[in-house]
Amino acid sequence: MSLLSTLLVLVFAARLLGKLFARYKQPEVVGEILAGILLGPAVLGVIQPSPALAGISELAVFLVILSAGLEMRFDAVVSAMRGRGLLLAAASFLIPFAGGAAVGTYYELDAMRIVFLGLCVSITALPVAAKILDGLNILDTRIGRYSISTAILNDIAALLLLGVILSLPPQPTVLAVTSSLLTGGAKLLALAAIVLAFNRGLLWLEGNGVKIQNLPERLVATLGAETLFGIVVLFVLIFGSLSEMLGFHFVIGAFFGALLLDKRFFLASRYDDLTKTLGSVTGGFLAPVFFAYLGLKFNFSAMQDVGFVAAVLAASVITKLVAGWWGGLMVGMTHREALGLGCILNGRGVMELIVASIAYEKGFIGAGTFSTLVLMGIVTTLLAPFLFNRVMPEAKLLSYRSTTPAGS
Repeated sequence: MSLLSTLLVLVFAARLLGKLFARYKQPEVVGEILAGILLGPAVLGVIQPSPALAGISELAVFLVILSAGLEMRFDAVVSAMRGRGLLLAAASFLIPFAGGAAVGTYYELDAMRIVFLGLCVSITALPVAAKILDGLNILDTRIGRYSISTAILNDIAALLLLGVILSLPPQPTVLAVTSSLLTGGAKLLALAAIVLAFNRGLLWLEGNGVKIQNLPERLVATLGAETLFGIVVLFVLIFGSLSEMLGFHFVIGAFFGALLLDKRFFLASRYDDLTKTLGSVTGGFLAPVFFAYLGLKFNFSAMQDVGFVAAVLAASVITKLVAGWWGGLMVGMTHREALGLGCILNGRGVMELIVASIAYEKGFIGAGTFSTLVLMGIVTTLLAPFLFNRVMPEAKLLSYRSTTPAGS
């Protein structure tokens, strides 16, 4: 089957199942992932994962992140990372990491497999969390902002540790580990400094009477209204590329780049046109491809130890729920809010699969562990919205949206 035919079948099935799930008050992402599982090697074998689909999936991730960043405010996300928000992020990383490491130790895995198992369990994927929150229409609520900020910090921590591991010599020493940690930390501080400096610069210009919205208007007047979308994409790509150059995944920088594009920098009509264009391209085509592609990578045959698989899944779900609930209470959430936060933090998807794929390619984990981690990423991503809907049924969710307005 050609690439175009493959995309046609994949998008059609993903959209069909996505809309079916939405009809029954479930996020579309659940149906989109199941479409990939049904069409992929796990069930029907109609479509196989390929480098071409992987490339399209990466583009989809970028646009999902761009859409999420445009929907949120920079100061709201940064404030969620301060004080107790930082404690929440630390708890949601360290508790699941400890749970994954405990399972690996019990099953007598080697040290490297234990570390990678802990890393994959501790991750909350930013694109997946953003998609679920957007589908539930709670992206700019307390749960949404703390979920996004926690996902960012979890992913940064996991990728920082991944970078340290990959840079270690065959026979690591204390000095080599320390050097790798310091280098990674310096790169992280550099990325944060660039983003914060750019934001301060925009605020300074605004404070000195410069109307920043005049710049996109002049570009539109010169190049045409349809170029605004391309200019925004280019701007965000610069930050994503910068993030990648520093050794982090491109979605980290892309999200912050999109976050810097506050809606007050555009005329209201231009901003609405931009979000509608982005929503059509992302929600109508690329996002379903991305989530269906996650399902394509699922494979039953490589998993033989059922007890190990069950233990990994149980540790993954329970530790994130506990960490989210405990951390949520620390930042002043109600018990229901905190449990809802723990449910959302179970969305792993792309970031967990990236770490697992790198570990597998580098020979740090075997096929069995890799397949278990892929299953864990898919199952927890599927469970996240289901669990959230049990904690916050429709009536409670409507009340929550009305009592937690944007920016609260």
